[in-house]
Amino acid sequence: MRSVETTFKLTFTPDQYAKAVEYIEDMKKHPKRVFWLGKEGKSDEELIYGHIAHRILSGFYNNYDPSFARKQIVGMDNRITV
Repeated sequence: MRSVETTFKLTFTPDQYAKAVEYIEDMKKHPKRVFWLGKEGKSDEELIYGHIAHRILSGFYNNYDPSFARKQIVGMDNRITV
């Protein structure tokens, strides 16, 4: 089976950052949620940036405005592994 490791370079607004902080703070109140699977040991900053990336990339795939990607996805690098 082949896999691709992809790294994105994203931009985000202060508002997006603030909303991600709020989301992570809320998730801390619910330690049994599925959200926490695989996130053990991550710092708050890692969780915040991960949430921002998830929202941006989910929006990219669910948004039909082509200018969206140009504004927030400013780089991508791929590496194929076997």
